[in-house]
Amino acid sequence: MKKYILISCLILLFTSACNDDLLDTQPETSIPESIAFSTPGKILAQTNNLYKQLQNQNFYGGRFIIFNEQRADQFGQNDGNAATGSAVWNQNVASTNDFVNNVWSVAYTAINAANILISKMNETTVISKELAKNYIAEAKFIRAFCFFSLVQTYAKPYNQDKTALGLPLRLTPITTSGNSDLARSTVEEVYAQILKDLDEAETDLPVSYTTPLLNISRAKKCTAIALKTRVLLLQNNFDQVISESKKIVSATLPFQYTEGNLTHKLEANYTAIFGGSYTGTEAVFSIPFANSTTETPSAQYALAYNYAAQPIIFLAETGIVTDPAFNSGTDARSTLIGINSANQKILKKFSITTAPFRDYVPVIRYAEIVLNYAEAAANTNDLITAATLLKAVRNRSDPNYVFQANDLATKEALVATIQKEREIEFLGEGFRLMDLQRKVQTLPAKKGAIGTAPLVLPTSSNYIWPIPSGEISTNHLMVPNP
Repeated sequence: MKKYILISCLILLFTSACNDDLLDTQPETSIPESIAFSTPGKILAQTNNLYKQLQNQNFYGGRFIIFNEQRADQFGQNDGNAATGSAVWNQNVASTNDFVNNVWSVAYTAINAANILISKMNETTVISKELAKNYIAEAKFIRAFCFFSLVQTYAKPYNQDKTALGLPLRLTPITTSGNSDLARSTVEEVYAQILKDLDEAETDLPVSYTTPLLNISRAKKCTAIALKTRVLLLQNNFDQVISESKKIVSATLPFQYTEGNLTHKLEANYTAIFGGSYTGTEAVFSIPFANSTTETPSAQYALAYNYAAQPIIFLAETGIVTDPAFNSGTDARSTLIGINSANQKILKKFSITTAPFRDYVPVIRYAEIVLNYAEAAANTNDLITAATLLKAVRNRSDPNYVFQANDLATKEALVATIQKEREIEFLGEGFRLMDLQRKVQTLPAKKGAIGTAPLVLPTSSNYIWPIPSGEISTNHLMVPNP
């Protein structure tokens, strides 16, 4: 049988005007491998398809961020239906759960697509070597991003046990059946591969692209650097977080990154990040949606539907929403908190207009880089730098706010203040679970309309998701989580 490679027919979103004539947009769902990389346009289509994988509604285009928020402690659950992730919120998903299997499958599909592209670009004569290196770098960024998402979800946190079983490190293409057996590498080995991919991607990625949309939706040098600050923070590698951050954060106010015609910095208008053009200076990497219902997640998977339109999850009464930042009336972030007809506080970061919901999904914002840098600086006892970075984030949403002296006086106090700022700043963006687990903290008990979800200790088996039943059945070298 001929080998076939999946190809997205909805690839125009990531294509600049100068490349419009290169694309073959025939409505095919797959094409023979022998011609999939036969023209510059088809190669570009395969590269664009990597980003399309991330856009999947079971991954960053939809529910993956919701799953992370459901597992953490800032939201209660309204709906007890299994299809809304009630088992995720209740901390009792099984290896046979569809969500557990879907996230794994979508991420590894993207990894395999990246592996295929890397292999083909290493031997192509259809495009220039320079362009081929660019595409390989994009594939390595996507591969690193997917491995990072998976290792956080299905393996013990790095700071809990880096020698624990991690993931099968699939680094070569699979284009035929019968090649599924691969043992799990350790958590440490997975992180090493992620950072290797990101280092190599940084080297060969372009500084920028030709349009604002491409700059936020395709990987560029600073995108790889930004993701490295996140990965290194999860390893408590504070010196390296600082080193990477300095590449893209200026030494003095206003903190920003400028290279050529590209500038990244905190947006002055906080609410514009979520309701404007989505391509402002703060957006380092986002998942965009074109004006097409075929490119948007179904309502039940969309961020806006889950947070506000339905809502499936609502803000916990005792969570971070009680912080004065959300109640003083002087912080711009308070305008993104609403109250529904059931008198529940809800998150309005994402649009609640009629479905389909096409909010761009913010994956990496400049505010995260600044706070990653701040936390690393605090942990290395550079309290002045840490406090200055922290204040930059707070004062862009509340210009007159002054932190209490005790909040900044010691390393421990400053780290705690930065953590609280992260909870406020990134509410609903999928960061809370990551922050709890990287610090190997208990997942707190929480209340919702469907009851109470129990706390989960770091030593509990459900602190992480189980290895999916689908992987266990096809990979004979796979060892399930204990």
